[in-house]
Amino acid sequence: MSRFGDLGGRLYRGEFSFNIVGNKKFWYSVSAGLIVLALVGLLVRGLNLGIEFKGGAEFYVPSASCEIQDVREAVSSTGVEPAAVTEIGSENIRAQTPAVTQEQGKAIVDSLATTCSVAPDQVSSRDVGPTWGGEITRTALIGLLVFLALLTVFLTVYFQWKMAVAALVALIHDIIITAGIYALVGFEVTPATVIGLLTILGFSLYDTVVVFDKVRENTKGITGQSRYTYSELANLALNQTIIRSINTSIVALLPVASILFVGAFLLGAGALKDLALVLFIGTAVGTYSSIFVATPVLCQMKEREPAMKALSARVMKRRAARGEGPGPGASKGSAPASEEAAVVAAAGGVATAVDRPHRQHRDSGSRVQPKRQTRAKRKH
Repeated sequence: MSRFGDLGGRLYRGEFSFNIVGNKKFWYSVSAGLIVLALVGLLVRGLNLGIEFKGGAEFYVPSASCEIQDVREAVSSTGVEPAAVTEIGSENIRAQTPAVTQEQGKAIVDSLATTCSVAPDQVSSRDVGPTWGGEITRTALIGLLVFLALLTVFLTVYFQWKMAVAALVALIHDIIITAGIYALVGFEVTPATVIGLLTILGFSLYDTVVVFDKVRENTKGITGQSRYTYSELANLALNQTIIRSINTSIVALLPVASILFVGAFLLGAGALKDLALVLFIGTAVGTYSSIFVATPVLCQMKEREPAMKALSARVMKRRAARGEGPGPGASKGSAPASEEAAVVAAAGGVATAVDRPHRQHRDSGSRVQPKRQTRAKRKH
């Protein structure tokens, strides 16, 4: 078994753990810092909207006779600064500019034809209006609102409303940080970016639901015992699923990274690159939020319930009576060692002395087997 797989087994059994819920203030601080940076980028720099949202013009010239830098200089020589110059496949180079007049468009075509040594009719151009991008945005917003509404109903029915709130907090966290990264770095926002942003919400939700399902399993009937608090069992669920979440993220990021490389460097496909870029960023952010944001937020809300407060008081009283200290300790003869150690380790404590309950063993003597009837007797 590999070291990573062995670590996953130890985390699941509780032999080793990360006290994520117990350190929720630290992770809240990290998320708050990322959100502040994201908001600064969005408010100060703003998003770099593509011409699909702002309107503009596109010019295509054969790539066999020109380089990207040559095209950029040819467009700039006309007094119009190109918004983006990219290679489209292996045959064309595309220059995107803000909206231009008819005279400016003709000047750009002539400049490109001269620089690239091609006839003017080999340089194609088209105007791009902001209507299409605006329509995409409106459709995406409607889809997002419907998605969030259905998500809230589903999680409320399948789990409980507090899990729905925690999942929504994680999703909003992912949207703000992803958009902030785009604003800070200056990545261009295209319709493919909007589509990719909606896609990553599904991935983030999937990871969160897996963790919440394990939390629900671990905390079933929790008020009927006085050994562990809700946060401790939720932290155990996180440790039991953290390796799975990381593996899922790696499996998702590798093909997205391949698409990003192929789209950006080999094919020069702008839409492919834009889609893969937002998927790559959003998947990484979504993995972080499903582990370090969603469950701690859920635990903070649950621990405020009267029943959970009473449970925590009983747990602390029981531990104090047994001299187990502030962390959850082991109780002799109360539970199997594997179960006790798992919860203790997941809560950040150390199991010091756990005794297995005595089992009554059966006699190891030979058992008396019933005599089988002969075939002749069975026929009668």
